[in-house]
Amino acid sequence: MYSNMGLRKFNCTSKDVVRSYILLMLTNTLAASLIFGINTLFLLDAGLSITETFIANAFFMFGSLIFEIPTGVVADLRGRRTSYIIGSVIVTFTTVAYFALWANGGSLALWSLVSLLLGLGFTFYSGATEAWLVDALKATKYKGNLESVFAKGQITSGIAMLVGTVAGGAIAQISSLGVPYILRALLLLINVAIAFRYMHDMGFTPDHKTKMRKQVKKIINSSLEHGIKNPPVRWIMLATPFSMGVSVFVFYALQPYLLELYGDPEAYAIAGVAAAIIGAAQIAGGMLVPKIRTLFARRTTYMLVFGGLSTSMLFAFAALNNFWLAVFAIVIWSAGFAASMPIIQAYLNDLIPSDQRATILSFNSLMTSAGGTINQPILGKVADVYSFSTAYFVGGLTATLALPFYYLARKENVKEDIIVK
Repeated sequence: MYSNMGLRKFNCTSKDVVRSYILLMLTNTLAASLIFGINTLFLLDAGLSITETFIANAFFMFGSLIFEIPTGVVADLRGRRTSYIIGSVIVTFTTVAYFALWANGGSLALWSLVSLLLGLGFTFYSGATEAWLVDALKATKYKGNLESVFAKGQITSGIAMLVGTVAGGAIAQISSLGVPYILRALLLLINVAIAFRYMHDMGFTPDHKTKMRKQVKKIINSSLEHGIKNPPVRWIMLATPFSMGVSVFVFYALQPYLLELYGDPEAYAIAGVAAAIIGAAQIAGGMLVPKIRTLFARRTTYMLVFGGLSTSMLFAFAALNNFWLAVFAIVIWSAGFAASMPIIQAYLNDLIPSDQRATILSFNSLMTSAGGTINQPILGKVADVYSFSTAYFVGGLTATLALPFYYLARKENVKEDIIVK
């Protein structure tokens, strides 16, 4: 399904593609980050317990888990832009539903249902955006390395997160916890308009004639062949539930835990600022990638080093009982995590053929969802019964399980593992 037709039709250059990617990352992350610093506090304010809060979050991950492959197939058959826009619309409506549940009171069952549908919306994003970018860059004869583009996306996301989390916390402080959710829905509608205008399928021709049901099995089997059955890809995918799966809990448990250390459970602005500091660390991590990558011969060695750094910071975060020291530890965790993501993305994309790119990347996101679905309720229960610091220690132990899989990927000695200077 690779084609240059889209390139001729839209007359785009690789710079145009990168600009469009950056703009999409900016508006999407800005919309999402308005609630990053307050989402757990929002659910607790709605009357859910700590355990129930992370059960509701787990249903979001479960929705991502069960819908990842079907929506990845949508992107591969009907187009990356179509998939992205569908996802944006679903996330907009479920965000409004979140606000309605908070305003009117909702049972855990209703929160779980809406979270499930929210997960459905996000699965239309995962894989589709990345697949669109890589194919469009190839079609426009991009001469640079993928790491640098993903790093720019990481930096942009960090800037948007920095602005959005501070704004979200401040808005919640002066109004209510619900207002950022309404603003998020409005920004998502703007994101839909941007995707419709600038996100065109280039280097890839959607198959509008073939029936979805007939092609699903064929695409999934092909994707499995190039994904889980492909050893270097398989090891990274198996590492994902332990690295990415734990990171979901790490981020959302920060809000109540840092406010606990701060000594004021209603200091929503502080929660926003703390999340923004993580955004700043993400910017720093992304900016360091182009230079740090040249210090390593292999991408998998890079993953091992930064995976170990991030994990060690989780143990430090669990042990520290001081607000500012804890913030310092989580900043290092965030920077290390951000610095490793562009390398992992580039490694996987270099190993995946174009026709199955969105589906396989969605399968990798599925592994994140699987980890989050299992880890969040378990770690949430640990926090409820014992403490947040205990939950972070257990999370650190879980995250270490990703490291052996990075080592197994390194042993495959594939050419895509070599970092081109």
